Amino acid sequence: MTETVFRDVAVEMIRRAETKLPKDVLAALKRAWKKERDPIARFHYRMMFRNLQLAQGLGVPICQDTGVFTFFVKLGREVKLSFDLEGTLAEAVEIATQEVPLRANVVDPLTRKPSPTNTGRGQPAIHLELTPGDDLELELLVKGAGTENCSRLFMMRPTERAEAIERAVLKTIEESGGKSCPPNIIGVGIGGSMETAALMAKHALLRPLNRKNPDPELAELEHRIKLAANNLKIGPMGLSGETTILGVHIEKAACHTASLPVAFALQCWPARRAKATRVDGELRVVEP
Repeated sequence: MTETVFRDVAVEMIRRAETKLPKDVLAALKRAWKKERDPIARFHYRMMFRNLQLAQGLGVPICQDTGVFTFFVKLGREVKLSFDLEGTLAEAVEIATQEVPLRANVVDPLTRKPSPTNTGRGQPAIHLELTPGDDLELELLVKGAGTENCSRLFMMRPTERAEAIERAVLKTIEESGGKSCPPNIIGVGIGGSMETAALMAKHALLRPLNRKNPDPELAELEHRIKLAANNLKIGPMGLSGETTILGVHIEKAACHTASLPVAFALQCWPARRAKATRVDGELRVVEP
């Protein structure tokens, strides 16, 4: 695979994520709209659908906050890349920033000096997983500041159980209110360590809404949290309604006996993501 092909696929992933919602997210929003009775909430859904129609038709971003980018790369051990993976993905972000175009969101954390290319130290974020064989999979998560600022990490007591995690999720959702642009998807990372819990929470946001958690215990916890969260009646954009959460996605990892890290990553209603994988030997963008 050439650097040019890889870079162009990454640019197309960013373009698609910014201008078009995945089918499962759009279907979930339509289901929420159909069961909604609150007139203000129904108005917001109509504006969301109009926004999506204009974005896709004009090829422009769904939201003015075009976010920052996290790439999850699965690289087969037999795949040999003749280029710098991190540098090529950074170049793809630079190109997409000019071509889509995207707002310059990235700044130095201390001086607040902006980067016109949306790149810089640690941007975009790239997480690499080595896998057997010659497969190559690239997933992209786009997150704006509204949901990022509402995300949380708790170092809970190791004696706590699922009920305490559920209470912490609900507190996080209730405190975020309309700031996270609901209806949201929430990713939950349980266990591991401080950094792996947060990473699992973000990675969980990439699972499609129509794909059930393969772990029955986690699937049941997801269901309970979703029902409880929607009973809060925060609704679309925080102005009341039946649906506050479109989905709850949980991942877990083993942790230290004296620790229980739990992280929550919220995603806004334009749940932007993209995926590329090898099809017939070629890297192609596919429906995420």
